[in-house]
Amino acid sequence: MADISSYKVAGFNFTIEGELPAMPNLEPFRSTEGMPIFKLQIVSSMAPVPSTPVFKTDDGPGFPEITIDQLYSGGFRFRMRPQPGLPLAAELRTSEDFTQASLLLIEGDKPFAINNSLMLLFAFSTARHGALEMHSSVVINDGKGYMFLGKSGTGKSTHSSLWLKHIPGTTLLNDDNPILRLMPDGSARVFDSPWSGKTPCYKNMEVPAGAVVRIRQAPFNKIEKLPAVQAYASLMASASSFRPFKELADGWHQTLSGLVAVLPCYVLDCLPDQAAAELCHKTVHG
Repeated sequence: MADISSYKVAGFNFTIEGELPAMPNLEPFRSTEGMPIFKLQIVSSMAPVPSTPVFKTDDGPGFPEITIDQLYSGGFRFRMRPQPGLPLAAELRTSEDFTQASLLLIEGDKPFAINNSLMLLFAFSTARHGALEMHSSVVINDGKGYMFLGKSGTGKSTHSSLWLKHIPGTTLLNDDNPILRLMPDGSARVFDSPWSGKTPCYKNMEVPAGAVVRIRQAPFNKIEKLPAVQAYASLMASASSFRPFKELADGWHQTLSGLVAVLPCYVLDCLPDQAAAELCHKTVHG
């Protein structure tokens, strides 16, 4: 009988069938409660299948390359490389609703392929359930989570580190891919996930979301609250979503619309200094 491992992230269960390499990032999220929202099976082979191309990421050197094909038989195929030009690391095939998936590990870093497969499946399978997988760094202060958004290299992690250093009582929740949820009661909560980039800080915690702040580099420090339309665009730009999947896009839209109604969103033009962290904290904490 194949090994089956069960996990819960942000209130959603999923299972992995097959032998796993050492993956300490998953361990805090082990759980046997609840029905899985998706099931991933690690397989030893895959037969060729006809498909048509849908999308290919183009984030450049240093970022994974993922191609998406639609299978003629239904469902999708994802092919993953750690970087453009490197050998294929894995192939993931999913059902149309992303609740069932098979993963073939081909070459190289197995945790890379498994983690990226799980992130894709989680983002797509929860799209209709009020969840957003965010590209963000999150700190906890006074019992609430404050999320810092921005393009890679703009200073999300740096701003988190400034809060950790200069704002008393601050701890790090997640430094790369937290989960932001619109809860059934209409409130917003932010959850840790097993995916935190280069900063391992896996706590399996959740807190009410206090505010979202988009970080922009500038030669001065200035913070402004965003109106609803700009707040929607700011959140959407950092969410793991994919518009060509129309039914999923409708789910993400409903979640985003609900979140901007209850969650304050700001833009912070800033220097990487103590004054920026203090200005941000004073504004959003109030």
